[in-house]
Amino acid sequence: MTRPAMDPEIWSRLPDGILEKIISLLPLKTLFKLRSTCKHFKSLIFSPSFISNHSSSSSFLCLFLRSFCFLILNVTITFPLYDSGAGNWRNVSLSLSDLLLCTATSQSLSLLSSSNGLFCFSLPSSSSFLVCNLLARTSRLIKFPAYSFAFELLTLVSTPLGYKLFMLSSGSSSNFSTFVYDSKFLSWRQFDGFDPILSDNYHQEGVFFDGCLYFTTPEPFSVVCFDLESGKWERLNTELPGELTFVRLVCSGGEGKLYLIGGVGSNGISRTVKLWELSQERNWVEVENLPELMCRKFLSVCYHNYEHVYCFWHQGMICVCCYTWPEILYYKVSRRIWHWLPKCPSLPVKSSCGFRWFSFVPELYAPV
Repeated sequence: MTRPAMDPEIWSRLPDGILEKIISLLPLKTLFKLRSTCKHFKSLIFSPSFISNHSSSSSFLCLFLRSFCFLILNVTITFPLYDSGAGNWRNVSLSLSDLLLCTATSQSLSLLSSSNGLFCFSLPSSSSFLVCNLLARTSRLIKFPAYSFAFELLTLVSTPLGYKLFMLSSGSSSNFSTFVYDSKFLSWRQFDGFDPILSDNYHQEGVFFDGCLYFTTPEPFSVVCFDLESGKWERLNTELPGELTFVRLVCSGGEGKLYLIGGVGSNGISRTVKLWELSQERNWVEVENLPELMCRKFLSVCYHNYEHVYCFWHQGMICVCCYTWPEILYYKVSRRIWHWLPKCPSLPVKSSCGFRWFSFVPELYAPV
């Protein structure tokens, strides 16, 4: 006996709730092939309601998130990925068509910043930035606002309704200006710059905390912030810990805590590395010391070239990295312990071109 074909009239009238339930039971590979069959399926799969309703009940999304919560290295189109859930490394290859959906020809590009499932690349040949969601295969090309393609401290910040791009640029003049791109209005705004935050530390990004971007200045060290709405700069009236040799900032994301990582020593040489937290009274409270053996290794890795040190937050971890060393030192906040991530087997121990790591936690419907 042959099974009768399902009446298209019945299938086409199925409520979205039943369709969601059926789709959520599909294997992951089949699910993402399904989105290309029709516009209705694609919009349904990537709708916030579908993701919200099935993120905990269905296996596909949980597996998907566990498989893709990783750190990403800016080297080539083949990305070494560390899966923090499974605790191992894997390689993922991305074609240029995945990154340059809005361009017809291949261009050189560099990964500059990441936030909430979005990446921001620079395209020097077209004086543009490319913001994209690799999972949803959506992207937007943003033209540079000034005459010459020169900028500092570019930072991508996700917001509930989109994202913002922050940078300093001198354009054709010698004075720096602050530029902020808002995806809600698809336009740039220009404000007065703040030269004291500029230094040789070109790895530093702004740290988004309480509606502002926070930066550290070169010696004498201080913390300054930029209000993304008003465009005003302010220097924090908080006393930093003494005998600092370098300082970096990290924000804990949803927990709303601001941390400071710094070397402590004398004559520009660190003897130890410490972690502080900004209290509600706006004081820096010491949280942890880096254990001695780990501290010796880390300081020998960066060889007291602290401009090579950068930090970021990733899923409950404060990651401390060095531009000339592929390993990542991290502090697990909930357990109050320090660890080194295992070495990536596909990477050399050292590299003249340097290593740059980014945090990536996917958001299927992060808008571009």
